[in-house]
Amino acid sequence: MDPLHPSKTFSVDESISLTLNKTSLKITMPGPKIIDFHSILNAYISQDGLTITYLDRESPSNSTAPINALHYPITAGKKEQVTLWTENLLSHAYGQAQRSKRLKVLVNPFCASALTKLRKFVAPIFGAAHCEIDVEETQYRGHAGEIAENIALDAYDAIVCCSGDGLPYEVFNGLARRSDAVEALSNMAVAMIPCGSGNAMAWNLYGTDDPSLAALGIVKGVEMPLDLVSITQGTRHSVSFLSQALGVLADCDLKTEHLRWMGDTRFIYGVFATIAKNTKYSCQLAFKPTSGEARKNTEKKMSAKPQNYPTSLPLQYGTVLDDVPEDWEIMPRERLASFYTGNMKIVAKDTNFFPDAEPNDGFLDIMMIDDTIGWAASLEAIMKLPQGKCNDLQDVEMRKVSAYRLTPWKPDGDISVDGERYPFEAFQVEVHQGLGRVLSKSADSFQIVG
Repeated sequence: MDPLHPSKTFSVDESISLTLNKTSLKITMPGPKIIDFHSILNAYISQDGLTITYLDRESPSNSTAPINALHYPITAGKKEQVTLWTENLLSHAYGQAQRSKRLKVLVNPFCASALTKLRKFVAPIFGAAHCEIDVEETQYRGHAGEIAENIALDAYDAIVCCSGDGLPYEVFNGLARRSDAVEALSNMAVAMIPCGSGNAMAWNLYGTDDPSLAALGIVKGVEMPLDLVSITQGTRHSVSFLSQALGVLADCDLKTEHLRWMGDTRFIYGVFATIAKNTKYSCQLAFKPTSGEARKNTEKKMSAKPQNYPTSLPLQYGTVLDDVPEDWEIMPRERLASFYTGNMKIVAKDTNFFPDAEPNDGFLDIMMIDDTIGWAASLEAIMKLPQGKCNDLQDVEMRKVSAYRLTPWKPDGDISVDGERYPFEAFQVEVHQGLGRVLSKSADSFQIVG
C-alpha cells in the first residue's frame, strides 16, 4: 500500500480484509459483513490496534442504543499505512459533515421520557462519535429561549433539543431576541431529538422519530439554511419555523392537548370533532403576490424594525400595525373553515401536508378550506392530505406566498404557531429566506418519508 495514496482495501491477515466501497465498508471474513458509511461513528488507532464503532440498525429498536465495535490488531510496520486508510474511511463516513461536534443539549424534563431517551439512546451515540456535549434541563416554559438568547455563539456547533417541536420554537425565538439576531440565527444550528407527539422537525430533517436514528442524523448532519418566518401581532414580534394555523387544524392541535395519550391519533380525532361543529372563521386575507420565483438576498433589502418590537430582525413589509402594502392582494374569506401555512413538508408522523415545500425557497405553502366542503370531501381530504395529495383535492386551495396578513372578523377562536397558542387577533407574516440553520441529513432538501 502506497502511504501517499492509501488503498481502498486494508488486509488484516490472510482471512480478513476491509474494503471501502462506494457507500459502505465491506469486511471479508468467514461470513462477510457490510456496514453503510452513514452508520459508522468513529475509527481510530490505539496500542491495541484499529477500532471501528458503528450503529447497528438491525438491533431491536427498544434496546439501548445498539453501538457495536470492531477491533483489529495491526503490526508496527503497518501503522502509518493503516492511519491513512482510517482517515480515508472517516472521510467516506462523514463526507461534508463536521466531526466531533460541540453540542448544547437542552432536555425538556416535562416531555415524556425525554431524559430516559437521552441517556439510553442518544448519549451513547454522541459519545461514540466523540461529540462534546453540555446537557441542561429546562426548568420552566421559555427557559430554552433564555438559554439561546445568552449562549456564546463560538462555544457550540449546534443546540440540540430533546423534546417535541416546542423547544426548537423557543430556541429560534431566543436567538431572534439577541442584538445580533441575524448573525446568531445564521450561524447557530438547531437540531432535535424527537420526544414529543408530532416531532415534525425530526421527520423533515432526519426522516424518523426514532431517537437513536435522529442522534445519528445529528452526528452525521450537515448545516442546511432554513427559511424562518417573522410574525407580528400587536406589539409582539416572534418567529416561526414550522406552521401557522387557524380553524380546524388549529383547533385539533390546541384543543386536544389533554389527549396526548392517544399519540398521533389525537390530531385525526380533533379534525373530526371540529368538522362536526361546522364552524367557520370569517376573516380578511392579504397576500404578497408572487412571480413564481423565490426572492434572493432578502435580508439585504429589509427595512428597519419599529423600535418597540422585541427582536432585532428587520422587516421588509412593516408590521401588522401598518397599512397593508399597496401591491398586496386582498381576499375576504367569509366561510373559511381552515387556514394552514407550512414551512416544512411533514407536520407529524405520516402527515405530508405540504409536498411542494422547500427548506429555503423564500415561500410558505398555504392551504385553505371553506366550510362548504361537506362531509364526503372532508373525509377525502383527511385520507389524501397526509399522503401529500393536496393538489388532487378540488375543495382544498393551495398557494405559495412570501408574506401575508390574516385579520379575523370573529371575536374568538384559536391561532396556533408551531403548536403554541397565540391571541385570536390580526397577525402579519413574512419569510426570511434561508436565515435559520439546522443540522439535516441533506444539505438542500427535506426528507421524503414513505
